[in-house]
Amino acid sequence: MKKAVTTIRVAIFWVLVMLIWPALVAAQSQTSNVGPMKIDSSGDFPEVSEAVAITSGPKEHFFASYYGINSWSADQRYVTVLETPIKYRLPTENDPATLGLVDLKTKEFIPLTETRAWNFQQGCMAHWLGTFPNSRIIYNDIVDGKTVSIIMDVHTKRKIKTIACPICAVSPNGKEAASINFSRLRTTRKAYGYGGDGQDARLSVQFPKDDGLFLVDLETGKAKLLVSIYDVKGQVPEVPKKGIEYFNHVLFSREGGRIFWLARATPKRNTTAFTVSRDGTNLQCCFPDKWGGSHYDWLNENELMITGKYKAKSYGHILFTVGQDNYKRLGKGQLNFDGHGTFSPDEKWMLTETYPSKDLHEQKLFLMNMKTEAVLLLGRFFHPPAFRKNGKDAQCDLHGRWSPNSDMIGFNSVTTGERQAYIIKLK
Repeated sequence: MKKAVTTIRVAIFWVLVMLIWPALVAAQSQTSNVGPMKIDSSGDFPEVSEAVAITSGPKEHFFASYYGINSWSADQRYVTVLETPIKYRLPTENDPATLGLVDLKTKEFIPLTETRAWNFQQGCMAHWLGTFPNSRIIYNDIVDGKTVSIIMDVHTKRKIKTIACPICAVSPNGKEAASINFSRLRTTRKAYGYGGDGQDARLSVQFPKDDGLFLVDLETGKAKLLVSIYDVKGQVPEVPKKGIEYFNHVLFSREGGRIFWLARATPKRNTTAFTVSRDGTNLQCCFPDKWGGSHYDWLNENELMITGKYKAKSYGHILFTVGQDNYKRLGKGQLNFDGHGTFSPDEKWMLTETYPSKDLHEQKLFLMNMKTEAVLLLGRFFHPPAFRKNGKDAQCDLHGRWSPNSDMIGFNSVTTGERQAYIIKLK
């Protein structure tokens, strides 16, 4: 009898092992990408491909701009990518990265030039210009110790124009750009700034009157101060004596008539989200007090999404019309976190993601249907802890982005232990 009971217990044990073992292996896998998994089946989604790497080692590669910024040429053949041997630390002005194109037909990396104005969070802020959307880009660099932006023809590799300030956003028409102080950022939010003294950081001035958000004419190269940091002093939380206010995260609206940005301060990074018309008028806060603001995208010319603390309580992807208080959390409770939300150009979809989880070190990429707010899990990606040992310095956020035709998604990942660029196709 005892022998029979023992036999049954052994059998049960092995059955449990066979059931549990695959889950344990999957949880520890360093390539934890999975196929699309529908979370809410009430919505309709396009056919989604597997995520495919468009770059490979031994060097690290990632899209050459911040999330949400178009990396594709208008014909969708080329994307802008940075290449570097650096893996786990913040680059300095003495660490050039190679700016290049990936030919999506061949996956060939085509080097264009080197840049010293870059970081892992925002690349070198490369943008395709709407005036020449298949041939010209603008990107940041450090030349003779000064932080500048350069317009280049990617097919001839000719540097057409050097502008005496860096850019952080480009108008859809390709004729104007926005500029902020990346040297000030290097002190206030180092993973987003550039090394060296390429700009006057004005660190001794808490609210400078001659620094802030600039509008740059890309034809003439002239920059005009639209909103100074001092201009928002009365609309942001009080800054302690040892703190300073700074601007970051700038984006033109879909038609270029408005500009969004975040005003933040050290040491606690308290945040106020603003918009202003491109002529410098109609400056206004986006949220009530204590809602903050983190990530963002324009759905169209008038509607803006910002991740923030809804009703000062819980994070969400909050959509509203600029100038109105019609705030709405997207995702029906499934996207109540601080994600890098970005809308497809056809306004049908929103892409967003999570930061690496503390337990499994796993990032999740989501697609949301804008009509139904149904959510689709596109994949899970392992983020080795070594990339976070210095905080944001070398962290690899997925930083999703859309192709001009809304049929491709690009993102960065270290799921294999290397930082590489990936694409998912939608049909």
